[in-house]
Amino acid sequence: MSAKRLLLGLFIALQLAGCGGPRAVLGLGAATEQAGSAASVPVYVATTRARSDNLSLPFSAERSQTLNFARFDIDIPRNHIPGEVEKTGRMPDPARHFVARSYQQIAGRKQFVAQLDTALAQRPQRQREIFIFVHGYNNNFADSVFRAAQLAHDYNVRAVTLHYAWPSGGALPLYVYDRDSTVVGRGGLAETIEIAAQTKANRVILVGHSMGAYVVMEALRELAQTGRSHALKRLGGVVLAAPDIDTDAFQSQVRDIGNLPMPFAIVVSRRDRALNISRRIAGGHPRVGSGSDIALLQQKHITVLDASDVDGGSHNIFASSPALIAFAGQSGMLRQFIENGDASAGETMLADGGSAIEGAAALVIYLPSRILGTALAASQR
Repeated sequence: MSAKRLLLGLFIALQLAGCGGPRAVLGLGAATEQAGSAASVPVYVATTRARSDNLSLPFSAERSQTLNFARFDIDIPRNHIPGEVEKTGRMPDPARHFVARSYQQIAGRKQFVAQLDTALAQRPQRQREIFIFVHGYNNNFADSVFRAAQLAHDYNVRAVTLHYAWPSGGALPLYVYDRDSTVVGRGGLAETIEIAAQTKANRVILVGHSMGAYVVMEALRELAQTGRSHALKRLGGVVLAAPDIDTDAFQSQVRDIGNLPMPFAIVVSRRDRALNISRRIAGGHPRVGSGSDIALLQQKHITVLDASDVDGGSHNIFASSPALIAFAGQSGMLRQFIENGDASAGETMLADGGSAIEGAAALVIYLPSRILGTALAASQR
C-alpha cells in the first residue's frame, strides 16, 4: 500500500476513534460565571510548546527547548456526558462546551513547585497526590488540556492534576512531526516528573495516552540513564493507555529503565484501528497497545487491561468509555489505581484473564506473572 493510502487510512481510523472533529479553542474570556458550569477543574501545565500571543491557544505547536508553566481553571458544562470532551472550533458556549475560565502564567520551576505545594496542602492528607497526564498524537493545546480536565472529572481523581503538553502539531497529516516531537518532548517530561518529585506530594501517578506513552517511556529511560533515579522512586504508578510503541522498542526501553515504577499497567485493545494503521505505517511491526503479546507484558511485571470488548475498543477507550467510567465509580478500582497506585486486594486478585466488567462489555485483566504466582501458591496452601 502506498504511503498516501496509509495516511488516508490513518485519517479515517482517527476520525472513527474520536481523534478528529473540530480543533478546540480555550475560550478565555467567555462568560462562564453566567452559564453556571457543572464543575471547574484546576489544571497545572508544564509544556515544551512555545508560548503564543493568541489567547485562544496560548501555547502553539512550535517547540520550546525549555519548559513553560501555567495554571488553567477548566469549566465543564452542565450537559457534559462522561467520556466526552464537548468542544468547538469557535468561541465556546460555556453552557455546552469545555472552556478555560482563567489562565495564569507561572514564571519558573521554583514558583511552579510552590504552587503545586499550595494546592496539595489544601487537600486532606490522603489526597495529597499528583496526577500527571500526557496526551497523544494530533492534539492542539486546548484539546489536550481539556482531556486532562475530563479525565480528572469523570474518574473523580482527587489528586492535583498536572498536564504535560509536548509539542504535537495538532493536525492529522503531521504524524511524522509528532513522532519527532516525542523525542524533543521527553526531556521536558523527565523534568516535569522531577518537579513533581520535589513537591510534598505523597505519591505521583503518571498516565500517558497513545503517542504520549512513548514520551512517558523515553522520559523514564532518560531519568534512569542520567542518574536521576530518585525521581523514578517517587512514582507510585504508571498507566499507558493504547501505547503507540513498537513492541521491540518497548522491550529496549524496559531494559534501559531497569526496575519499572510499580504498579505499572497498560490498557490494550485488539480493535484499535488507529494502532493498526500505525503498525502498517511502521512496516508491520506490532504496537504494544494492540495487545499482541500480553504474556510478554505480564513477564515484565505489568498489569494488562484488555478493553477490546468495552464500548467498541476504540483508540480513546480509556478516556471515552462510559462502561469504564461507570465501573470506576461503582468499584473504585480504576480510580484508586490512578489516585493511589493500587486497589483493594479483593478487586485486583482476579484469575489470569478474569473479567472485571461483565455483560455487553467486558474488561479483562491480566495480572503480572509474579502476582499470579503468589496467588497460586496461596491457593494451594
